[in-house]
Amino acid sequence: MTAEDKTALEQALELFVYAPVGLVLAAQEDLPGLIAKGRQQLTGQVTVARMIGQFAVTQGRMEAERRLKDAAERLSALGVVPGAQPAAREPGASAEAPPAASPSEAPPVETSVTHPVTPAEPKPRPGAVADLAIPGYDALAASHVVQRLAGLTPDELEAVRSYEAANRGRRTILSKVAQLQSDGPGS
Repeated sequence: MTAEDKTALEQALELFVYAPVGLVLAAQEDLPGLIAKGRQQLTGQVTVARMIGQFAVTQGRMEAERRLKDAAERLSALGVVPGAQPAAREPGASAEAPPAASPSEAPPVETSVTHPVTPAEPKPRPGAVADLAIPGYDALAASHVVQRLAGLTPDELEAVRSYEAANRGRRTILSKVAQLQSDGPGS
């Protein structure tokens, strides 16, 4: 063997034997320090994330409570909540309805009544929602109305169709009513 071969052999031994053995020994010595460093980094990030999450939940709860209180006050002022009297008007106050809710305000609010209610709408609607067999009809999403249609009588279906066509005209509801009416009671 020549000196060049020995050098190549020594280099191969260093690279493939001594280096991995040295790495394992160094890792054994440094492992507790690496674990502590990783734990410290992650713990700090998790703590910050937890604090931000708790803050967001607290703020959301406060905003929801504020909107619920505001909605309850509006409903009470309109006399919609059972047992509540409409708020007395101050002398000289106009008899107008309160201003319409802005888009950023909360959706309809569940009260102690058995169905969701919404503030009174400024325009009168043809047909009587009270005549419909589905409680809280105006506050329901189309998907919720469609789920309740199958149990209605033909007269009740016609009342829903008439009311929906005259008011919001939601195609999902009108299509399902038409389907149920065409199927008939014997289908």
